[in-house]
Amino acid sequence: MSTADATEVDLQALEQEGEIAADYIEGLLDIGDFDGDIDMDVEGDRAMVSVVGEELDELVGKRGEVLEALQELTRLAVHRQTGNRTRLMLDVGGYRERRRAELTKLGQDVAAEVQKSGEPKPLAPMTPFERKIVHDAIAAAGLRSESEGEEPTRFVVVLPA
Repeated sequence: MSTADATEVDLQALEQEGEIAADYIEGLLDIGDFDGDIDMDVEGDRAMVSVVGEELDELVGKRGEVLEALQELTRLAVHRQTGNRTRLMLDVGGYRERRRAELTKLGQDVAAEVQKSGEPKPLAPMTPFERKIVHDAIAAAGLRSESEGEEPTRFVVVLPA
């Protein structure tokens, strides 16, 4: 099998994951009587499913807690049908996009602060999704960062160069 064939198979598998997830989410929206449109995409090596619409805050919850739970349930539904673990990402009402922008700015601001002070700086506990964004922003600023602690209170520590 050539690399092009493997890439095509991977893309098909990710598209299938997105379709299974979209069907599952559609069912949940119907049960909860929520109005929302579902968009599917593939970004890099993961399927992306987004629910777009008004009045979806209940599906995001405080600090994205309900969204995280829905994502895990959706991943389980995909795993049950495909037999494969999935890294599928679920977004509701643009929450993850907004959060990504906020956390990227936080990472840039903290990196500048640590560069100036020369002192390590611990941040508040975050989800794995949130920590990844902060780690990426810190690395882009030329500094190092580490995650410390245990879930659900795992946090990022920004280290001087």
